[in-house]
Amino acid sequence: MTSLQFSLLAVGGVTLLAVLVYNMWVSRKNAPRQADLIPRDSLDTALSPDPSGPIEPTMGDDLSSLPQPEKKPAIDALIDAITPIEVGSLVSGDAILAALPHTRRVGTKPFAVEGLNEITGEWETPTAGRRYSAVQASVQLANRVGAINEIEFSEFVIKAQAVADNLSGDTVFPDMLEEVARGRELDQFANAHDAQLSFTLCAKASAWSPGYIQQHASRLGFVAGVIPGRMVLPSSPAGSPPVLALSFDTQAAMADDPALSAIREFDLSLDVPQISRTEGPFRQLRDVALLLAQTMDGVVTDGGGRVLSEQALDAIAIDLEQLYDALDERELSAGSPQARRLFS
Repeated sequence: MTSLQFSLLAVGGVTLLAVLVYNMWVSRKNAPRQADLIPRDSLDTALSPDPSGPIEPTMGDDLSSLPQPEKKPAIDALIDAITPIEVGSLVSGDAILAALPHTRRVGTKPFAVEGLNEITGEWETPTAGRRYSAVQASVQLANRVGAINEIEFSEFVIKAQAVADNLSGDTVFPDMLEEVARGRELDQFANAHDAQLSFTLCAKASAWSPGYIQQHASRLGFVAGVIPGRMVLPSSPAGSPPVLALSFDTQAAMADDPALSAIREFDLSLDVPQISRTEGPFRQLRDVALLLAQTMDGVVTDGGGRVLSEQALDAIAIDLEQLYDALDERELSAGSPQARRLFS
């Protein structure tokens, strides 16, 4: 073999090695970013939470030892059509519970019954073993599905009358047309003052693995939600809706090996009427989005893919303060029980 052949062979070997190294570099660069040394069992727990892990509160959770959200009667004349049920004498909570219909909805609207506790003198959800001097039934006038209509109000009359009959009580219903009109006006107000903000974080270069997203979010206080691919930032009062929600591809979170899933974007969302302004929810949304974008090499965009500047975020903050003021003036302050029911 001549020296020329040796030279060509050497050059060919070096070229092949360079190609292999380059391909390895490209593959490594394009691979989803991974969390820092998270054991597989920990990742599975975070992405598919079980009852022993931190999850969103549910109605079955024992929260008695934790700070409780503000408690108010479930029925409120501000957003409900109410009919009193005259019972004549004290009635037991057991009797009221036995008189309730099987379903607590009238069409798309919640149906509720309360009793006036003989000891505290306050309206409350009927409880076995207690006695009540008065009873009232209600139907919610509007929610995010829309305003109550004549058919739903008629169903309310039928259900409330059945409760009254079972308790041997009498009732007088409010005027249907007036209540339906009140529901429509309330629905118009709600539509004009509803806001559900969502920011999208997009990867600038390398994609992210589910574990990488989870690790960075957990450092900011997020915990795993009940749905794979969802994390939440809890509110300070236990049992309240989460301040923020983070969500990414559910299928990626449920993959046999989530570490191989490549995610290029995820959403951060805030349901404005559900969270009190005293929590500073938009400030938290803004700070979290910008910090995650910085630490994860991403960019914050709106739903249309446009990058959100500081000026745009400032403008949103000003608009939200005006919305909060309008809700306060209507006695439907963000985060109040009435607002949470109306905007649901």
